[in-house]
Amino acid sequence: MIALTERNIAATQSLFAAFGAKDIPSILEFLHPDIVIEFYGPPVIPYAGTYRGLDECRRFFETVLSSVDINQFDAEEFIAERDKVIVTGHLNLTARSTGRTIDSDFAHIITLRDEKWVRFRDFMNTAVAVAAFS
Repeated sequence: MIALTERNIAATQSLFAAFGAKDIPSILEFLHPDIVIEFYGPPVIPYAGTYRGLDECRRFFETVLSSVDINQFDAEEFIAERDKVIVTGHLNLTARSTGRTIDSDFAHIITLRDEKWVRFRDFMNTAVAVAAFS
């Protein structure tokens, strides 16, 4: 039997793979109906804010994928305990509206229920994102 933490890591890795493939329907399969996404930053970042439920979270992922070109999105470490998975890594994106680069380390804190994301919090250098979108 695979431990809960291993199943949660596998679900998180699968969602990350779907994100890298820009596959919104597959992303949604890994989201719990009660999903809440919190992306911290000011409104100049097109996808900053809090999103609740599958429809709003679909809009979050659609906005991210339509706002940036993904040059690099490397999840380097997955740390799991009980219902939480923490992912650290590095990203390099290009803001489509300005052509400027977003280059930052990130930390994602993900809470899962029934092996689906129920809460996602994103931490990165938002000053870099603000500069890229301004």
